[in-house]
Amino acid sequence: MKCPYCGKDNTRVIDSRPADDGESIRRRRECDACSRRFTTYEKVETIPVIVIKKDNNRETYDRSKIEAGIIRACHKRPISAGQVRELVDAVEAAIFNKEVREISTREIGELVMEKLKALDSVAYVRFASVYREFKDVNTFMDALKKMVE
Repeated sequence: MKCPYCGKDNTRVIDSRPADDGESIRRRRECDACSRRFTTYEKVETIPVIVIKKDNNRETYDRSKIEAGIIRACHKRPISAGQVRELVDAVEAAIFNKEVREISTREIGELVMEKLKALDSVAYVRFASVYREFKDVNTFMDALKKMVE
């Protein structure tokens, strides 16, 4: 592992333990050249998933896009960064558990909305309004009525 401080590649692991999510390993490393310490996370490599966009273009799955959408929906809501991370982890796990090589943005959006609905109704409505592209107030009100029922 290359040291992020001095660039030398002679580092050693001084501590290793499961990360918070249990899906990765946290490793504390020390550089033999400059003696500085840093942390790395090791995660199982999965089969690359291709996302089919609304216009039928395809791109590689990107966790940060899901996370960004959820963060926008949760803006100024009483939702911690840890809860957002757990929600993204749950959505990502659901995607990879499908064991498919391609998934549509529609399926991903539905997974996110399902998880958001259980976490915070306001964040759910915010995400749904952008994801479902509500064209007018009536469409928005219909979605709200379904949620209340």
